Amino acid sequence: MHEQVPAHVPVMLDRCVQLLEPALLRPDAVLVDATVGLGGHTHALLSRLPQLRVIGLDRDPAALRSASHRLQPFAGRVTLVHAVFDELGEVLDRLGYPQVCGLLFDLGVSSMQLDEAGRGFAYSRCAPLDMRMDNTAGHTAAQVLNTYSQAELTSVLRRYGQERFAPAIARAVVRRRAQAPLHSSDELVELVRSAIPAPARRTGGNPAKRTFQALRIEVNDELGALARVLPQIVSRLAPGGRVVLLSYHSGEDTAVKRALRQASTSTAPPGLPVELPEHAPPLRLLVRGAEQADAGQVRANPRAQSVRLRAAERVSGTGQDRHAGAGCGHFITTHDTMSATTTRSDD
Repeated sequence: MHEQVPAHVPVMLDRCVQLLEPALLRPDAVLVDATVGLGGHTHALLSRLPQLRVIGLDRDPAALRSASHRLQPFAGRVTLVHAVFDELGEVLDRLGYPQVCGLLFDLGVSSMQLDEAGRGFAYSRCAPLDMRMDNTAGHTAAQVLNTYSQAELTSVLRRYGQERFAPAIARAVVRRRAQAPLHSSDELVELVRSAIPAPARRTGGNPAKRTFQALRIEVNDELGALARVLPQIVSRLAPGGRVVLLSYHSGEDTAVKRALRQASTSTAPPGLPVELPEHAPPLRLLVRGAEQADAGQVRANPRAQSVRLRAAERVSGTGQDRHAGAGCGHFITTHDTMSATTTRSDD
């Protein structure tokens, strides 16, 4: 008997399809959905493009099981791989694809992971402090809380959660674990609530929100994995290929913005009369700044409230194309690329 696939509304689905589709029109087009999750984005693309093949990566075995069921009608065109997205190059080499026509990254925690009570991601549910996206490997949030030094905990909360009360929360954790280890999410929520000043408890939603985010990022090395995969984008996209990245907090978006900006900027020395091919940027930005979800998308999926979408296209004819294979899709004008009705951030 198949497990039921939870109802799921992919974030900014139409815009992702619109941006990726021009690169996926050739008969042998391959897309990597580097965070396949429940398969929503992949399902839409496979339905629309009958020749497309998709390689779906996910570190969460439960997500892969759900995606496998949902994508069963396209079984001959989908390859699902249990892997973290920073293993992109290794997976493609193993499958025999030096380059692909599309890359999609939907970063952060998934709706399914938040909704599963036993995973420990949600501060609104009582659950063991696990927070591993892959519950077959790595250390848990409880292990972080019960073994990290006070200084290390403070650093994690500040760096990954932008938590202004990080020192007070870290002190409270150390005091509490001296009496008994922390094991459950409700214990952590109560500890955070009691550690911060009373006025701060009454504003900004659940006071434990930033602590849970910071622990999740630390447990899963999310920013580390992102830092390792971003340099692979240029070499793994065929000329004309496109990448779309959805990020959900400032740390992710800052890293994505910096990487795309660097790869879309010429390296020609100032004053050079003609730009040589080796100085041409390998990427062309497809959106100005970062796009945000509109009100209707947020109503359909509240997780879209914080999303920032960035996208770029691999440019042909650069010095980095010497070992590239055949190109993907076709170029469209900046006007066409920007035509969707979306909210933009110029950051």
